[in-house]
Amino acid sequence: MSDESTPWMRLLRELFGDDAEAALEELQRMGMDPEALAAQSGLAASPAMMEHVLGQIRALVSQSDGEDVNWKLAHDVARGVAAQGGDPSVSAATAALHRQAISQAELWLDAVTDFDPTRLEPRVWSRAEWVEATLPTWRTLAGPVAVSVSHALGGLLEGAADVENTGGLDPSALMRSVAPTVCGMHMGQAAGEMAREAFGATDLGIPLLTEPRVVLVPKAITSFAEGLDIDEDAVRTFLALREAAHIRLFAAAPWLPGQLHTLVERYAQGITIDLDALEEAVRDAGMGDPARLQKALNRGIFASHHTDEQTATLESVETLLALVEGWVDDVTMRAAAPHLPDVGALREMMRRRRAAGGPAEDTFANLLDLELRPRRMRDASAMWASLHARLGSEGRDGVWSHPDLLPDSDQLGTWQAWVDAYVARGEGDEVDRELERLLGGEDE
Repeated sequence: MSDESTPWMRLLRELFGDDAEAALEELQRMGMDPEALAAQSGLAASPAMMEHVLGQIRALVSQSDGEDVNWKLAHDVARGVAAQGGDPSVSAATAALHRQAISQAELWLDAVTDFDPTRLEPRVWSRAEWVEATLPTWRTLAGPVAVSVSHALGGLLEGAADVENTGGLDPSALMRSVAPTVCGMHMGQAAGEMAREAFGATDLGIPLLTEPRVVLVPKAITSFAEGLDIDEDAVRTFLALREAAHIRLFAAAPWLPGQLHTLVERYAQGITIDLDALEEAVRDAGMGDPARLQKALNRGIFASHHTDEQTATLESVETLLALVEGWVDDVTMRAAAPHLPDVGALREMMRRRRAAGGPAEDTFANLLDLELRPRRMRDASAMWASLHARLGSEGRDGVWSHPDLLPDSDQLGTWQAWVDAYVARGEGDEVDRELERLLGGEDE
């Protein structure tokens, strides 16, 4: 096993110097025999492939050194997961088709809201391009939790290795890159799965771009349309309407994206890790298999108890998401109704998709123990429709001018009373302004 001509020993010698043989013994003790794995996979018969794999391992260890989370690996895994089943570059013809749908959607929205379209050019992206553009936001929102998980996982791995170690090697040297690697894989897996589901950059109601730009992902839209008995052109236009409506709202209420991000980050700061559950996951998966460890992180490693502050923050997130989703639902319905015969079916389908959640929401829940479900979405949609009926589109949209004007969770639960009070307050303001005008005229 100590033969220096063995590829694995050359690699271990590079990484661990004089401790290479102890490192190999430690790997074997943890259930990883590099030579046996190479023989079973056929790598041993292909020197070129073996060198490629060794190069990846070298890079993996060097990337993780000194990092809490291997973000380079997260990026690479996300790209790989997003590309499963094929992810060709968007052709010029496909891009033109989707830009046309966006242009049509913007025209229809002009008739139902005074919120202006963004001045930024729309984008039509492959899944890989979606990953590249949104990963910085994923890192901001989920990064602190990933770091906490990495620290906890690293402590457990090193502790277990210390207890069981029988060789002369310092186990922490071998474990140093495992936790950052596992957490990098976990982040990448989540982002990649989200990329496979995303129609644009606002699917979860939280903007994933730093700028208000309309984005469509043709591959996801086509896959979604294949399961429906509705013309793909109608599906494409409907989804373009929803994406463009989200972007108009985020651009018209510039405080809103920051508020959503702040709430998510505040919730994440209070997350604690269930060390017993994490330790059980590590024990079942085995310390030496990062892929199995990554999957084990999906098994409820967060403490189930929420603090009072977290509970309140979660309620605020759900309420704000419901208000966003309800406004988009109402505006999209009004814009599409004169043009799309299937808008009712599409609307109901999207409502169910958002209420029930899917792989995208599940991956976010695995990362942050946070279900991004817009609870009471139908109440919010009915509330916006009622405001439109009584105040018109300008009066409805004026609620977004300041966060203090929006109803809270309790008020959304009794939205009819809130609408009555809001309209009455507006009428009172009109009376006050008229009195001020008249009194001012008398003074003159």
